[in-house]
Amino acid sequence: MKPAPFRYHRARDVHGTTRLLAELGEDAKVIAGGQSLVAMMNFRLARPAHLVDIAPLRELDRLGTGPGGALRIGALTTHHTVETAPDAVLGAGFAVLRRAMGWIGHLPIRTRGTVGGSLAHADATAEWCLLAVTLGAELVATGPDGERRIPAGEFFLGPYTSVLGPAELLTEVVFPRPAPHAALTEFAERKGDFAIVSAVVDLDIEAGGVRGGRVGLGGVAPVPVRVPEAEAVLAAGGSFAACAAAAAAAADPPGDANGSAAYRRALVRSLVERACTEAAAGTAAGNATRKAVSR
Repeated sequence: MKPAPFRYHRARDVHGTTRLLAELGEDAKVIAGGQSLVAMMNFRLARPAHLVDIAPLRELDRLGTGPGGALRIGALTTHHTVETAPDAVLGAGFAVLRRAMGWIGHLPIRTRGTVGGSLAHADATAEWCLLAVTLGAELVATGPDGERRIPAGEFFLGPYTSVLGPAELLTEVVFPRPAPHAALTEFAERKGDFAIVSAVVDLDIEAGGVRGGRVGLGGVAPVPVRVPEAEAVLAAGGSFAACAAAAAAAADPPGDANGSAAYRRALVRSLVERACTEAAAGTAAGNATRKAVSR
């Protein structure tokens, strides 16, 4: 199929783009890499009257560490840029982001798809959305009246819905602190498909022991969610298996053509335990497990 008719606008600068979006209102959609929106338009699931192309805004294509060791990623940075970023650019403690990129679609998608586009699309199974919520990222939105910083946990409202206003542009995501002991795992029917369930674990390790951590899940609710029950197990010194069991018990996933609620809870238990193990063991174990699961 082909998309419904629309008017094309090419952005020149961020301020001008937000003013244009304010004029066009809710009939406009922003396009960056186009890996999600174009497919929806071709199937007529999205029918914007105006398409605003922000690809020319090269100032939003940036990646690097800022004050306090925070990692700042411009909205037009591609998944592949993060995937191939050297340690000197990505910064110490953010290797989990590099490793997680291998789960996103296939190489052509990663070379065109953007970090900001994935976050603004607000798919509850998307890797960037889950990473942002679990690792406590802040999202920077720019509108005609200036910038505002939004905690990732408050950004997502429901399936494909966020707090971004019609005239706002997502310009940057900031990960405020390193996550040297973090891992993402997920399960999909085929390599490159959207995950049925995904999990991120970010452990606090001191003197060789786990002192706590953060546990996040995708695919079990309308938005990515943290699991306080599982985090409490880690804080109390419980085992990874007990943490995973707590996450599965707390999850209330939907049942659909991809699997029943019971099936998804079983995936939660398996994936959370695996993510805990990978996070504790480090990069080598994480990469080996990812290759095994994706076969």
